[in-house]
Amino acid sequence: MENRSEMVNRKQHSLFVIGSPDEIDKIKRAETSQQAGAIAGAKAAAVAAVASAIPTFAAVRVFPWAKANLNYTAQALIVSSASIAAFFITADKTILKGARRNTEAQLKKAQQESK
Repeated sequence: MENRSEMVNRKQHSLFVIGSPDEIDKIKRAETSQQAGAIAGAKAAAVAAVASAIPTFAAVRVFPWAKANLNYTAQALIVSSASIAAFFITADKTILKGARRNTEAQLKKAQQESK
């Protein structure tokens, strides 16, 4: 029980730490960039799932080799791997784009303050 009360006390002490307005703005911009990346990644994953599912399922019905060698697990793996790749690539690009934009904004702000 004593360990639990110590953990609660530590959490209460850390609540009184207040960041500077610049730090708070920086955190908000980073969170916005991450949310935008997740949304863009989800959209790209949905498009990739449809774009890979249609040819995969059509090939299994039309081509004898695909019908013989691609069971349900293989079909699901093809569709999911395309979706996962699209999600992570798009999310990464979007987050990096936001980070670049934030860095440029900070640089411009620092240049203006120095003048």
